[in-house]
Amino acid sequence: MFQVFKEWFWLERFWLPPTMKWSDLDDHDGLVFVKASHLYMTIPYAFVLLIIRHFFEKFIATPLAKTLGIKEEVRKAIPNTVLENFFQHSTRQPSQSDIYGLAKKCNLTERQVERWFRSRRNQERPCRMKKFQEACWRFTFYLMITVAGIAFLYDKPWVYDLWEVWNNYPRHPLLPSQYWYYILEMSFYWSLLFSLGSDVKRKDFLANVIHHLAAISLMSFSWCANYIRSGTLVMIVHDVADIWLESAKMFSYAQWKQTCNILFFIFSAVFFISRLIVFPFWILYCTLILPLYYVGPFFSYTFLNLQLILLQVLHLYWGYFILKMLKRCIFMKDIQDVRSDGEDEEEEEEEEGKEEAEEEGEAEAAEGKGRDSLKNGLGAHRNLIPNGQQGH
Repeated sequence: MFQVFKEWFWLERFWLPPTMKWSDLDDHDGLVFVKASHLYMTIPYAFVLLIIRHFFEKFIATPLAKTLGIKEEVRKAIPNTVLENFFQHSTRQPSQSDIYGLAKKCNLTERQVERWFRSRRNQERPCRMKKFQEACWRFTFYLMITVAGIAFLYDKPWVYDLWEVWNNYPRHPLLPSQYWYYILEMSFYWSLLFSLGSDVKRKDFLANVIHHLAAISLMSFSWCANYIRSGTLVMIVHDVADIWLESAKMFSYAQWKQTCNILFFIFSAVFFISRLIVFPFWILYCTLILPLYYVGPFFSYTFLNLQLILLQVLHLYWGYFILKMLKRCIFMKDIQDVRSDGEDEEEEEEEEGKEEAEEEGEAEAAEGKGRDSLKNGLGAHRNLIPNGQQGH
């Protein structure tokens, strides 16, 4: 059964232009061609990247975060068995009637119960240090892979002449630089997929899973059909914008707002240029129009372009959110990544901070009143001395 499916899956008509056979892509005369078996190495390399990431976050990202003023926050709600049991087994967001009942049961005020639940929810949330570490790792990888991509591609003729992408297709030998560019990029996305369980949980968790799987699927398909030349162009166009997004997040977590705003404006400009101008008018033109001058439409050509068009739709979707963030930055002087880090999270933390400040103010006021009362008492009985004895 499996063998029948395998033979059907690898039929030449699904992957190659008409009249082409897999035997045409056999290695010969020192030339190496892509093989699906090459992709097996992306899994072990993904685990290698996870190990590197662990040491990077510990010895590089953490000291850098502390240098930028980020501290490891310790959030601890006051232990309360009744409230903890309700939090674990009922709901993290109690209704007003729940709060009233819990306050009676615990002999607390309703405000104290609300504050406890807010503190307990914040205790579950990742601290800024964790968010910074993740953004720093992604920034470092995107920076390195972009520099490597430019080094790999700057002297390739198909970068400057798109007709070369399809000249003599699919008989394009695999270059070592192309191999490592693809393998490292795919391994990185596998590593992000494997670490989703331990990474910061965001609003777009499911979208991230779909994105990583789609990226791996698209790269795997382009590899197997030997769309290596167009594939490397797609990767460099995407990586160049992600550097600026991750760096903006790093400074946002460090609360360097002005630096964050500047980096976000740069990211926005690079995003709109690379993904809303270069990608549709350069990449899609290359993959959708130019192949028709060399070969007629065939299955993998259609499948590849459907994926790239869907990717362009996602670019427009993300562009909409970026415009929302730009509007917030310009008119509200604040940037919040509406795709991920929860806005309610920040507001709740700020509210808790305000309440703590109010409590401190109330305590200081009470202490001041106590001092005033003491002074008034001494004023009425000036013959009293500190040891309680009557003065003579």
